[in-house]
Amino acid sequence: MTLLQTTLVAVVEGITEFLPVSSTGHMIIAQKLLGIDGASDFVKAFTVNIQFGAILSVVVLYWRRFFQTWDFYWKLFVAVLPAAVIGFLLSERIDRLLENVGVVAVMLVLGGVLMLAVDKWFCRASENQAVSWKRALLIGFSQCVAMIPGVSRSMATIVGGMSTGLSRKNAAEFSFFLAVPTMAAASGYKLLKLVMDPAQASTLSDNVLALLIGNAVAFVVALAAIRFFIGFLTKYGFKAFGYYRIFVGVLILVLMLLGIDLDVV
Repeated sequence: MTLLQTTLVAVVEGITEFLPVSSTGHMIIAQKLLGIDGASDFVKAFTVNIQFGAILSVVVLYWRRFFQTWDFYWKLFVAVLPAAVIGFLLSERIDRLLENVGVVAVMLVLGGVLMLAVDKWFCRASENQAVSWKRALLIGFSQCVAMIPGVSRSMATIVGGMSTGLSRKNAAEFSFFLAVPTMAAASGYKLLKLVMDPAQASTLSDNVLALLIGNAVAFVVALAAIRFFIGFLTKYGFKAFGYYRIFVGVLILVLMLLGIDLDVV
């Protein structure tokens, strides 16, 4: 990957990581448009790893709330368990889905339709509702759906939180907190696989600069994206994101029907 490609993909990640529009899906599309070989092991690892840079922005922006009591960390642990177990068991199948833009497009559309209905379904949530360990576990299972590219981890966990009675703001903030251990584990696991594979170790060493730049850019961009998202979501809800998802998903499907090859091969 060139410096320009690395930077542009990282910008896409930073903007979309915390929006319910699927950061992975957008990065896959960006890689295709930029002519990046998305099927390579390094690019797959890069796609996951730079999300760690984005979620570090949560620690910076919410550091007073993130460094809390052991009860808070227990809830995060409970919430991250389902994704950790299922992600480990289905790692290879998830990697194969990362190569399919068609899957991304369909899930963008389906998720967009869901976004249009979410505000009506969960309009009575109270700001006073707190995250219990039972809520945390349910949100954790919701997060597993986001292993399908195009679903959006942010969307899955926020909707999962709202379905348990949390307000949009509270559900979104817990989604941010949950991203830290989830993406740290996913990033570490991907890097470890590359390091342990003799055939890929040299590729990783040749691209350390790309990983560092990607994480740094994603971190800076995500700082601004989080502030925007919380304010916008609290005031306007999910409809705008729903329409955006449907538009992008339908556009991709139309291009594919016209014979334009968008699959990452």
